[in-house]
Amino acid sequence: MRKILAALVLCAAAALTAGQPAHAATTLTMLGADVSSVQRSLDLGAKYYDAGGAQRDPLDILKGIGVNYVRLRIWNNPVSGYNNKAKVLQYAKTVKAKGLKLLVDFHYSDTWADPGKQYKPAAWASHGIGQLQTDVYDYTYDVCSSLKAQGTTPDSVQIGNEINVGMLWDDGKVVNNDFTNLSLLLKAGYNATKACNSGTQVIIHTADADSDAHARWFYDGIRAKGVSWDITGLSYYCMWHGTLSNLYNVISDVRSRYGKPVVIAETAYPFTADNADWEGNSVTSGCAGYGLTWQGQGAEFAAVQNTARNAGAIGVFYWEPTWYAVPGNGWDPANINGTGDGWDNMAVFNWTGHLNPNVRWTP
Repeated sequence: MRKILAALVLCAAAALTAGQPAHAATTLTMLGADVSSVQRSLDLGAKYYDAGGAQRDPLDILKGIGVNYVRLRIWNNPVSGYNNKAKVLQYAKTVKAKGLKLLVDFHYSDTWADPGKQYKPAAWASHGIGQLQTDVYDYTYDVCSSLKAQGTTPDSVQIGNEINVGMLWDDGKVVNNDFTNLSLLLKAGYNATKACNSGTQVIIHTADADSDAHARWFYDGIRAKGVSWDITGLSYYCMWHGTLSNLYNVISDVRSRYGKPVVIAETAYPFTADNADWEGNSVTSGCAGYGLTWQGQGAEFAAVQNTARNAGAIGVFYWEPTWYAVPGNGWDPANINGTGDGWDNMAVFNWTGHLNPNVRWTP
């Protein structure tokens, strides 16, 4: 027994010396897919085929290769009429009927919110921080309660999307390291969620998988203001956020520093550099060691899952695996028919809706 214990101590010391925290790999329990565009695709007649070539419901196909959690973004009042409350309520029934869990991703905007833009919804445009706290609380509570009332209570929610420097700009933007206003908004969202359903897990999501320094700056900042959250969410795209080794270190650091589970709320990888429509691709290059092929896409996604698991994370979500190029399902909600799909080379279905047979979600 002493020899075994001594060996374990030496292994732990070696791991720490190498800069890798020593802990056992966890199981990925949140095996997720953000399929926020799929309602529109299906309404436009898109077809999805499994690896055997059989046409099936896309959720059934994804569930068959390991998915157990669906993420849906929600915009307040998008011009497109998709990804709004009514559509999320509608598709939540489909998600839950298939035995899948539900993550609702609140953007608190009428359009995309990400590190470079956090536009207020038009209805809140003139509101200051006091009113915005009420807005966030009431809107979050209303959506959550409406989902609960129809028997599709969300299992988790995000209070904001990739809020690296705040949300609901400019009132909720972090300026001069002052997290006061952002903390008030996050507390409103957290409290509304728990008032709706105490068991719903609150995720606070940034795209800070690129560095410990960025992640610490943000999460230290909100923690110092007394913000509560249940799960730390990070986006990781290798072409923007660095190596898998770096990802391992960031996950390990935030996991131990804040004592909360960690999920990769977004990741994806291209299977080609080619473009299926007239809209330029958002990503045109890959990362070292992984080709721009179906095999490369499958291998890179597997590597992200392995890294997350080994670093102690509990989940990985692939972003928009079903969004292949379907005319009329453009990226801009204000011009959904007149814009194309910049993600058609990142989906796990090709341009005719056939599944990449190399992609799997694994616990």
